[in-house]
Amino acid sequence: MMARIVRIIVLAVSLAVTGIAAAGFDGAAAQAVAADQGQPMILPVHPEPLVAETVMGERRFTVEIADDEGERSAGLMFRTEMNDDHGMLFVFETTRRVAFWMKNTPMPLDLLFIGEDGRVVAILQGEPFSTAPIAPNGDVRFVLELKAGTAQNAGISVGDRLHHPEIDGIADAG
Repeated sequence: MMARIVRIIVLAVSLAVTGIAAAGFDGAAAQAVAADQGQPMILPVHPEPLVAETVMGERRFTVEIADDEGERSAGLMFRTEMNDDHGMLFVFETTRRVAFWMKNTPMPLDLLFIGEDGRVVAILQGEPFSTAPIAPNGDVRFVLELKAGTAQNAGISVGDRLHHPEIDGIADAG
């Protein structure tokens, strides 16, 4: 009788833990785990484009949104190609100092560091497979990663305003 009660309790706990794990393990988390295993994380493309206001006019980009720790940690690691009009927008919960590295990233990148007002505060380059920190001299709320040379080709400069629902929700509230 006691053995049966123990088996029932073990089964109930097992089902509860499995349910908790399944409820908290969404597709994005699965993608981040894939990046941990040497596979690129491919997040859904946000339905709204990111728009950069430049002296050359508006430039539009499709973006994936990395807005949790796992997604931000995986980023564009292991990606070998990406369209010129595509990028990844990193969204942080607070405005703060951030630093990136390119340890497992084979593509050279432009990293656009963006303040909470939606303006580009720095554009820095990322070298493939480098562990050197890439960081601006101030606090930021967002980072946009694009293929190397895209910022210059699109005419994006420090001080330009970027628009996207993720950015505008913060910038317009301030």
